[in-house]
Amino acid sequence: MEKNIPTVYDPQAVEEKWYKYWEDNGFFHEEVNKDKKPFSIVIPPPNVTGQLHMGHALDNALQDILIRFRRMQGYNTLWMPGTDHAGIATQIKVEEMLVKEGSSRHDLGREKFIEKVWEWKEQYGDRIIKQLKSLGASCDWQRERFTMDEGCSEAVREVFVSLYEKGLIYQGNRITNWCPRCNTALSDIEVEHEEKPGNLYHVRYLVKGSQGEYVTVATTRPETMLGDTAVAVNPEDARYRDLIGKQLVLPLVGRLIPVIADEYVDPAFGTGAVKITPAHDPNDFEMGLRHNLPQIVVIANDGTMAADTGKYAGLDRYECRKILVADLDEIGSLVKVDDHMHAVGHCQRCTTVVEPLVSKQWFVKIQSLAEPAIEAVTTGAIQFVPERFTKTYINWMENIRDWCISRQLWWGHRIPAWYCECGETIVAREAVTACPKCGSHRIEQDEDVLDTWFSSGLWPFSTMGWPEDTEELEQFYPTSVLVTGYDIIFFWVARMIMMGLEFKKEIPFKHVFIHGLVRDSQGRKMSKSLGNGIDPLEVIDKNGADTLRFTLVTGNTPGNDMRFYWERVESSRNFANKLWNASRFVLMNLEDVTTVEQLASYGATAKKEDYFTLADKWILSRCAKTVSEVTRNLERFELGEAARLLYEFIWNEYCDWYIEMAKARLYNKEAVEARNTAQYVLWYVLENTLKLLHPFMPFITESIWQHLPHDGQSIMVADWPTDSSATLINEDTEQQMVIMMETIKSIRNMRAEVNVPPGKKSEVILQITASEFQQVFASNLQYIKTLASAESVQLLGADDAKPDNAMTAVVSGVEIYLPLKGLIDIEKESLRLNKELTTLGKEIARIDGKLSNEGFVAKAPAEVIAKEKAKAEEYQEKQTAIRERLAYLATL
Repeated sequence: MEKNIPTVYDPQAVEEKWYKYWEDNGFFHEEVNKDKKPFSIVIPPPNVTGQLHMGHALDNALQDILIRFRRMQGYNTLWMPGTDHAGIATQIKVEEMLVKEGSSRHDLGREKFIEKVWEWKEQYGDRIIKQLKSLGASCDWQRERFTMDEGCSEAVREVFVSLYEKGLIYQGNRITNWCPRCNTALSDIEVEHEEKPGNLYHVRYLVKGSQGEYVTVATTRPETMLGDTAVAVNPEDARYRDLIGKQLVLPLVGRLIPVIADEYVDPAFGTGAVKITPAHDPNDFEMGLRHNLPQIVVIANDGTMAADTGKYAGLDRYECRKILVADLDEIGSLVKVDDHMHAVGHCQRCTTVVEPLVSKQWFVKIQSLAEPAIEAVTTGAIQFVPERFTKTYINWMENIRDWCISRQLWWGHRIPAWYCECGETIVAREAVTACPKCGSHRIEQDEDVLDTWFSSGLWPFSTMGWPEDTEELEQFYPTSVLVTGYDIIFFWVARMIMMGLEFKKEIPFKHVFIHGLVRDSQGRKMSKSLGNGIDPLEVIDKNGADTLRFTLVTGNTPGNDMRFYWERVESSRNFANKLWNASRFVLMNLEDVTTVEQLASYGATAKKEDYFTLADKWILSRCAKTVSEVTRNLERFELGEAARLLYEFIWNEYCDWYIEMAKARLYNKEAVEARNTAQYVLWYVLENTLKLLHPFMPFITESIWQHLPHDGQSIMVADWPTDSSATLINEDTEQQMVIMMETIKSIRNMRAEVNVPPGKKSEVILQITASEFQQVFASNLQYIKTLASAESVQLLGADDAKPDNAMTAVVSGVEIYLPLKGLIDIEKESLRLNKELTTLGKEIARIDGKLSNEGFVAKAPAEVIAKEKAKAEEYQEKQTAIRERLAYLATL
């Protein structure tokens, strides 16, 4: 134990040193211990392509706080770390690298390309893990997993085959979201919709056999009309009732298509008649199935027009739109074009506008999986924090569609299905070499891979060894809490609940702790396009991980977005410095103490002989309350409130008040018992406070704790302060101390108001109007003298005459008088006040001049005028206060 800590807190030196110490000593890892209550969290696995961003920093700071808290409480803890192979995102990265090298994945072939991706993963895949360590994440790195390691891959195959055998996985031609750039199908939740300005094109279709009778349809995507196979109207729409069943002539193509009736059509949208293109719109696809309409594909996988679209073949879909609209106008079929805002779907990965296309894909039948997953939440077996996200989850789950799980990629879990030339499809857990139906060896595995969310949906149990029955699964599953953002409730949370219930017959976690997004100071989402992203590593490099963690958690409430302000970073750094400097002071005054036992003996003696002062009893009571309140808030996932309580207690109560009150006893080495008592209380409160703060700011608390007299190897495995300290809570003492502090603050404010120099002592008169405080003040006048710069303190009874010519303030039960004669230079103070009065008069005249200027009032915005009026009122109030002060000074 080294008492002397550096004068200045250096986060970089401290953080690197102590993280290595924790890892070297294995404090992050715990073996299964059935004698302990388990507490487990699985990390939302970051992509191997990833770089730590503010969302990661917040998410992992919250997880680390919870795991460190429970570890100190004595739970058998597991924070399971790992990374996700990230399908599309990783494949794109490697393909971009190959382009720079002058080749492509097709040049390499599938096998060689996969080798390249594994090489890339080995080189860059652990980058984000190193960054998480710099944040202080206390994951069990000995158990680190990857979604494509052998154990997780075995789990994926087992789940796929099991679902297939149960009839819950099927293959079919259905319409899916298709990304022309990534060249793969996407699930609904991988598509981000954004309101964009566009056009609504009104096109008229000739009724066959009529003389100039038309049906006008409105569409946002006229290029798809080449694949129209019907026009639909609502059966109750009187405008079109006579046309149902008739044939229309498709403009530019000449193909005949029927008018059909379907209740899905909204008569109020557009013209009430809609073109039906089953191969290129999900709603049209469903309508096409209902009416047995053909599917005509007119847009290819790469977003160009299909080969059989005549003059438009090979054109980009948007270039085709321009030419086709011009052609419609030329033949008189274009009625009008209106401006129209509409939701446009974009690929989440590359932001390309997705194209609904019919293709052969693998799907999971979701209904039977969704029902128990809904019940788990409605019955409270799984609880969302905050509770309002329960409704979000339920609404989505009740309207869930079958899940498209196949992706046209090379990187990922390859679908365990093989096709024989005889037409047989074989789905198996192990590689198939011969067809079980015809015996042929000419079989080929499906080219597609699984959606990355398929494997991450198994994360809570696949990482613990499933499908084997492991001791980790028995002890740590279900996990205790999932910490995640609201933006992946549907991607990930719902998948894990469905898979956990299906394959483990248990919920995967008991609580889902939802946090919001980290936005910039203007409330905007951080993004590359806006250039407003803030790199958490930059914050760590400049200010330390503890500062970043405390910044992200303070003011954070479950489920709500938060704004990132550099001013709050500065505040958190100042808090770390305040704690460091206060701890240096305590350590300097413990230079003659070497052991916890020595301090404990001081405490025992103080309790026995009641050496405790009012300040001692107060800070011990406040410390006990803080233990109780911080613990309660952590258990309720109110981490931001717990951090706020700690900040207030450490800065305001311990540093600003108690340390100042203890100084006189610390410096008087002749009064041994009094000094020893102050040493004990300073140490006891600081050590317990460091333990409470450790989950939030692990590095600085470890560093200080290691310098204090302590028992054990590390604060991170020290015992959490318990409610047994509640016996120290004393409401009467707290009330008495509050009155004492309010009195001192009032005296300080009065002195500041009349500019009394800090070093000049003043006379203080206190009239105690509440009898219960008479003895309190009589016994503790030293606090007034020391902390309020009082030369003398006179106590008056409730019935004594009030002093004349004194400033006055009132706090509950006490009237405070500060005689000013002789305390300030009245002439000098009067001169200063008169000068300020003149300045205010000029400012008021200037504002009056502005507001009486008709030109200014006519042109200036309303808020500017309101601001000027508010200024004038403020200056007038100051004038009145100064005149009153001058009148008072004249009486002295």
